[in-house]
Amino acid sequence: MSGRAHEAGAIHGDFGYRGPAWLRVPPDVNALMKTLWPRTVRKGPDGVLEVGGRSVKELAAEFGTPAYLLDEEDFRARARGFKAAFKGAEVFYAGKAFLCKAVVRMLIEEDVSLDVCTGGELTTALQAGMNPARIGFHGNNKSLPELKRAVDAGVGRIIVDSFDEIERLTSLGQPAKVMIRVTVGVEAHTHEFIATAHEDQKFGFALAGGQAFAAAERILRDGVLELLGLHSHIGSQIFDTSGFEVSARRVLGLHKRIRDELGVELPELDLGGGFGIAYTSQDDPSPPIDLAEHIFKIVDDECAVLQIGRPRLSVEPGRAIVGPSTFTLYEVGTVKPLDGIRTYISVDGGMSDNIRTALYDASYSATLAGRHSDAEPMLARVVGKHCESGDVVVKDEFLPADIRPGDLIAVPGTGAYCRSMASNYNHVPRPPVVAVRDGQARVIVRRETEEDLLALDVG
Repeated sequence: MSGRAHEAGAIHGDFGYRGPAWLRVPPDVNALMKTLWPRTVRKGPDGVLEVGGRSVKELAAEFGTPAYLLDEEDFRARARGFKAAFKGAEVFYAGKAFLCKAVVRMLIEEDVSLDVCTGGELTTALQAGMNPARIGFHGNNKSLPELKRAVDAGVGRIIVDSFDEIERLTSLGQPAKVMIRVTVGVEAHTHEFIATAHEDQKFGFALAGGQAFAAAERILRDGVLELLGLHSHIGSQIFDTSGFEVSARRVLGLHKRIRDELGVELPELDLGGGFGIAYTSQDDPSPPIDLAEHIFKIVDDECAVLQIGRPRLSVEPGRAIVGPSTFTLYEVGTVKPLDGIRTYISVDGGMSDNIRTALYDASYSATLAGRHSDAEPMLARVVGKHCESGDVVVKDEFLPADIRPGDLIAVPGTGAYCRSMASNYNHVPRPPVVAVRDGQARVIVRRETEEDLLALDVG
């Protein structure tokens, strides 16, 4: 689980190690495991981390810490990679992973569409200039004002999630293009709280109970809404396509039933996203070209079996584009060795800028970012500054034993859901997002201030 390469297997007892059995003392705590970092990140002979041609020491001096540093070239290249791999399909960036106006403009320039799931995300997309026809609107409880705003703007697709939502949309009396979110009973191999396709959950219309077919029947009967097709999303942080195979088979079976019984062959199929990324050395995500090859084959084969035409395919990568493109830079504040256990390294952020470790038991990596060290590795836990024992950023990591207050530590893979889920717990202002490219750095989301927090306090 390191920002450096670890070999499989454990050397039990070394450095008081009590973490995962696969994490072993690294041969070089200064080396980077490139698969975990954005493509322009490197370390010089002095051990200082660089991104986009800028050293993190310079960036820390200019923008402060903690800060999310986004490798803009990496973000754009990943967006282009999905666009090229899924040629002939439509690629929607899942904005819930991380969204701001600058990101929307990057998507526009890379010709990628956008998913939103709240009125706030929709407003961000529209204000940044995204073509409404390239926007998909998700969400399990869209309000009537949100739906009206989307319809009035000309959003290209609204993914309906309940009969109540169908009723709300129909009551507007305006034509709107919709897709039905189908719960297909496939649970992805992922954390329980982020698996979204098993039946006992809040999203979508159940396939097994006939709700999804009834939703299609109602939309087609009323004639107000235009039914584009079916949507399925089976979870997050998925590393193979086996779940997509089962999902595609089931949702295409419904597609065929709608054609046979209702006389309408739907033009589109959205298989969602959830493509995984590497947070640690144990993660082995598939490249977009492999994902596309397997998913296209799955859909083609199933359409041939069912004797139906292949609908136009859509996919929704979010984490897989922005997650690896960003890392968080922290400054060390305290170092607290616990004899025979580990050393606790406290940084100037924590669960307010990365809740995923506490919420999902997520694993992250870290590296000393501001200098080279010849010290022996020590087992460390990187923790935050909040008044909470669960305020952990990196659960287990080998870092140089001479780490001291004032050092910089970088944590990769924080582009997805970290800033989006950030909070002001303990009245801590949220960090900025700084995009770096070709030696230039620009703030795309500014750092919050205590004045920002007090501006909402009307007591």
